[in-house]
Amino acid sequence: MLKDKVVIIIGGSGLIGKAFVKSAIQNHATVINADINRPNIELDCEFIHTDITSKNSLDNLIELISQKYGKIDAIVNSAYPRTKSFSNHFFDVEYDDFCANTNLQLGGAFLVMQRFAKFFKSQGYGNIITLSSIQGVVAPKFQTYKGTQMSSPVAYSAIKAGVIHLSRYLAKYLKGANIRVNCISPGGILDNQNEIFLNQYKDVCLNKGMLDPSDICGALIFLLSDYSEFINGQNIIVDDGFCL
Repeated sequence: MLKDKVVIIIGGSGLIGKAFVKSAIQNHATVINADINRPNIELDCEFIHTDITSKNSLDNLIELISQKYGKIDAIVNSAYPRTKSFSNHFFDVEYDDFCANTNLQLGGAFLVMQRFAKFFKSQGYGNIITLSSIQGVVAPKFQTYKGTQMSSPVAYSAIKAGVIHLSRYLAKYLKGANIRVNCISPGGILDNQNEIFLNQYKDVCLNKGMLDPSDICGALIFLLSDYSEFINGQNIIVDDGFCL
């Protein structure tokens, strides 16, 4: 489905990113994992150290890949930079920490979009896919955290809502440039969470509850493929009905 497409996946060493890399490779794309960290497992693709908060790092990435392959068909941003105190409860969040996380994630998303949009405009086409979240679509369902030490980070909701609107803004801004900009908003992803939380989360979904990273890949492959040629400025929600 993706034969002859050159796809850069930023954050390809992360939980969702690794699934994205594997799925794109399985669908015959040429994949580049651009991350600040090497993956903890071997991935069958090129790795390039990349910092989404650095203009120079992103521009170097674009130059390296475009020169090597003669083109870049798509950029997927699944990077998830955050501070150690990112998950603090609302009243425990310091102003400086809120700003730091917003700068890292939302600022980084902006920079990725800006640098690649500039390149794609000169190339004459391109495809930008960003990773948001259901927490950027609806308010958290705080009842799912009852009886646990977990909470939904306030910066996360602000960042992910911002990512969705940045994508819509850019899609409209690039009218006529033959560049698509879309979002994927996953539901919760399994990552060794508390059993109480998992059961309470499943209660507000329709069938499975928390998702595996691979459950998001169908949406990614669709947006990378020519089947989604005229889908632009959209947010694709994959959440097992959480938002209903």
